[in-house]
Amino acid sequence: MNDLKKNSVRSIDRSIPIALLRAREAVMAHFRPLLADRGYTEQQWRVLRILNEYGPLEATQLARHSALLLPSLTRIMKTLEDKQDIYRTKNESDGRRSLIHLSQGSKDLICTEVARTEAAYARIEHNLGREKTDQLLDLLAELANIDPP
Repeated sequence: MNDLKKNSVRSIDRSIPIALLRAREAVMAHFRPLLADRGYTEQQWRVLRILNEYGPLEATQLARHSALLLPSLTRIMKTLEDKQDIYRTKNESDGRRSLIHLSQGSKDLICTEVARTEAAYARIEHNLGREKTDQLLDLLAELANIDPP
C-alpha cells in the first residue's frame, strides 16, 4: 500500500504549492528585516504599498489587490489607522462605502524606504539574473490568472 501511495502522489519536491511557499520564504527573508526595522508586518506593508501605487481604494478592492481576506484586512486596517498610516473618507458616489487613503506620513516613509527595498530586489536579481527574474514574474502572473475549477 505504501508503494502505491508513494508512486501515485506527486513528490513534495515537484509540488507547486510547496515550491511557491518555499520561494516566498526565501524572497521574504530579504525583506522581513527591513519591515521589522520599521515596525510593520508583511501584510501591513503590502497594504501600504498597494495604496501608494493605486491610490484610495474601497476595502474590497484593497483586499483583492493585496491578496488578503476581508476579515484579515479589517484587522490590519484598524492597526494602520491607529498608527495614522491610513485614513478613511466617504465614497462620494456611494455614501455607504468608504475609501481608504494613505497618509502623507506613510507616503513619505515609502519614499524613504525605496533605496533599501530596491537593494533587496537587486540582491535577488543578482542571484537569479535579470532574464530569469523577468521570466519568473511573467510565469507567476500567468499562473495567477489561471481560472479555478
